[in-house]
Amino acid sequence: MKSYFQNSLIEAGCDEAGRGCLAGPVFAAAVILPQNFRHETLTDSKKLSKKQRYILRDEIMQKAISWSVASCNNTEIDGMNILKAAVCAMNKAIAQLSVNPEFIIVDGNYFINSTGVPYKTIVKGDSLYYSIAAASVLAKTFRDEYMVKIASEHPQYCWEKNKGYPSKEHRMAIARYGISPYHRKSFKLHFAQTEIPFDS
Repeated sequence: MKSYFQNSLIEAGCDEAGRGCLAGPVFAAAVILPQNFRHETLTDSKKLSKKQRYILRDEIMQKAISWSVASCNNTEIDGMNILKAAVCAMNKAIAQLSVNPEFIIVDGNYFINSTGVPYKTIVKGDSLYYSIAAASVLAKTFRDEYMVKIASEHPQYCWEKNKGYPSKEHRMAIARYGISPYHRKSFKLHFAQTEIPFDS
């Protein structure tokens, strides 16, 4: 893992969580870490246990120079499509940072920057750069907490377990009960045959 892509600049890492879900918002986070930041455990949030993610979240929030979390809800996703909504959430998170970054590194291969700050997209960046991995952890944990919160409103979908991903129980609940106000209507909700792995 590396600390910075551009060592001479204040750099923010950015990532999102929840693109493949059938319900709920897409969350994004932006994190600026000290250049000397190192950690033995921090990596892509999907490779970490739930316990590891929450321990790391506290440490990231304490040690980061600046961090921010933002989201776009299911209505926004339906209005602009999930890819644009994920980018929108990332731009929101970047704009909310208390320290203005001079360079941004983004997980993946697609990003449109509305902030005017130079950036670089990096495939599997959450396994290569600490700041992107930190953003991955924040986006994942904050989104998971939100899904657990709204699960109490619609317990039939078991969002406290599947977090809105198309698990078998989630798809069966949609078929039986229909959709909720949190479902993404632009997704193929009744025909999501492929289960996407998720972390509980």
